[in-house]
Amino acid sequence: MSKAAILDGKAVAARVRAEVRVRAAGFTAAHGRAPGLAVVKVGSDPASAVYVRNKRLACDEAGIESFAFDLPDHIARAALVAQVKALNDAPEVDGILVQLPLPNGLDANEIMDLVDPAKDVDGFHPYNTGLLAQKRPRLRPCTPFGVIRLAQEYGIGLTGLRATVVGASNIVGRPMALELMLAGATVTVCHTRTRDLQSEVERAELVVAAVGKPGMVRGAWIRPGAAVFDVGINRTEAGRLVGDVEYAVAAERAAWITPVPGGIGPMTIAMLLSNTVDAAERRAHG
Repeated sequence: MSKAAILDGKAVAARVRAEVRVRAAGFTAAHGRAPGLAVVKVGSDPASAVYVRNKRLACDEAGIESFAFDLPDHIARAALVAQVKALNDAPEVDGILVQLPLPNGLDANEIMDLVDPAKDVDGFHPYNTGLLAQKRPRLRPCTPFGVIRLAQEYGIGLTGLRATVVGASNIVGRPMALELMLAGATVTVCHTRTRDLQSEVERAELVVAAVGKPGMVRGAWIRPGAAVFDVGINRTEAGRLVGDVEYAVAAERAAWITPVPGGIGPMTIAMLLSNTVDAAERRAHG
């Protein structure tokens, strides 16, 4: 029997999505159209197809108009560039999401950098990352933003906490560190050259694991009473979904822990919807 409180991302995401529905309805009433999200999927990656379908369904539920752009694997770079630029100029589109990964031969950084920062609802554009680094957040990366919202909903005070982020990707690890600093935590970021991962995790009062390697963060490393946010989603050979943290042991030591699935994943989509309405409102008010 685990003693950690389970951080229920599904329940909190449902609350966020209910807020978004109200805000989207208000925007629609005020402007004569719903907030619009363009979802660009290139190729036939099966995991991407699932993610995109879930995002489009979530838009429908929230009262956000979803524009689908399903493009072939072999699309020419120039054609994809033209598509993104057209969406930047489309008045009915408030947010643009380019589903990653892109097929071989296409530079994801180049394509993501083409997205208008005002429509960058993933929060990946260097402009938005820079604003977050300067403590002036605008459109914030959805997964790190979801971690912060989940912590707030459960009353986990972040100010002054010693936090360790395991993973330094541009999508999660680095912006997660910026979000935690913005919240007043003292942050350590671990990466492939970290000498002693165990020691860094052991002293952390809050751990965010985002490396994509099942069980890489051992449960015995978790400091008693810590808060554990597991961003990893990994499929085992048996077909089960597991996180980056050795859950059963960690749950015996932590005070709070996110499950996988049902923790951070639902929060990511909820914050994407929230960002879309934020973008729509900002564009409407100039």
